Amino acid sequence: MTDALPMRVPAPGLPARVTIHEVGARDGLQNEKTTVPTAVKAEFIHRLAAAGLGTIEATSFVHPKWVPQLADAGELMPLLADVDAHLPVLVPNERGLEHALALGVREISVFGSATEAFAKANLNRTVDESLAMFEPVVAKARAAGATVRGYLSMCFGDPWEGSVPVPQVAAVARRLYDLGCDQLSLGDTIGVATPGHVTALLAALEDQGLPVDRLAVHFHDTYGQALSNTLAALQRGVTTVDASAGGLGGCPYAKSATGNLATEDLVWMLNGLGIDTGVDLHRLTATSVWMAEQLGRPSPSRTVRALSHQES
Repeated sequence: MTDALPMRVPAPGLPARVTIHEVGARDGLQNEKTTVPTAVKAEFIHRLAAAGLGTIEATSFVHPKWVPQLADAGELMPLLADVDAHLPVLVPNERGLEHALALGVREISVFGSATEAFAKANLNRTVDESLAMFEPVVAKARAAGATVRGYLSMCFGDPWEGSVPVPQVAAVARRLYDLGCDQLSLGDTIGVATPGHVTALLAALEDQGLPVDRLAVHFHDTYGQALSNTLAALQRGVTTVDASAGGLGGCPYAKSATGNLATEDLVWMLNGLGIDTGVDLHRLTATSVWMAEQLGRPSPSRTVRALSHQES
C-alpha cells in the first residue's frame, strides 16, 4: 500500500486514544448470502489482529436457522487459539452461552433492543421479555469469569416505529446495563442518527448515571453520518467505537440497514486527529481488499478504495 496518511492536526476536547471494537467478522459477515468458508473467516480474523486490532468480535453462537452464516462458530473458535486479541462472541440465550463457555470463551455479548418492534422481529419477545431472558445469561457469564457487553439496537430510529424517544432509549439502556454489563454499545441500526441526536442521547444516559467510560457507539453509514456521529460521541467522552473492516455488514432483521462504519474510514479520521488506535491502516486496508476478493465484490469503504487506487 501507499504511504499516504492524513496530516495529524489534533482538535481540543478529544481522547488521546480510542479502542476500536472490530465487528467485521461477525456483524459484517452475518448478512452474506453465500457461505464464507470457516478457514477464510479464521484467516480474516488473523489478518485483522496482525493489523493491530486488539478487539475482534469473532462470531455468534446463535441457532443456524436464524443466522446460517455463523453456524460454524464451534469450528471457528479453536482455529483462533493463537490470535493475540480479545475475541468476544455474541450469545442470544443460555444455550449459546454454555456452548461458548465450553470452548473457553470469556468475553460475551448480548443483543437487545430499545424498541418493541425490533425486539419482536429479532428476538420474538417484548423488551421486558428479552431483558428477562438476558438476566440469567449475564449472571452465568459473570459467574464463569466472563465479561459481558450489552448491545442496544434501534437507539436512534426503528424501521417500524420511526423516531425513538431519547428518554425511552435511556431507560432501556439503564435496565440492560444494570443486569451486570461491563459495557453498553449504542446502536444506530438503520443509520438515521445525526450529531445533535447523539449528543442528546449521551447526555440523557449521563443523567441516568451511566458512566461514559462504559459506553461504546455503533453507527451505520446509511445516510453518510457515521463519522460525524462518531466525532460527536468522542467529544462527549466516548472512547470505544464499533466499526467493520471494509464497511461490511448490515442487519438481517432490518432491511433498511446498510453497512457499518468502515474501520479504515474511522482510522483515517482518528489518525488525522492525532488519536492513537494501535492500528496499521495500510495492513488493515490490505486485509479488506483481500476479504473483498473472497466475497467477489469491491469494498464499500472510501478509504479502502482511495488507498487501493493510489497503490495501483
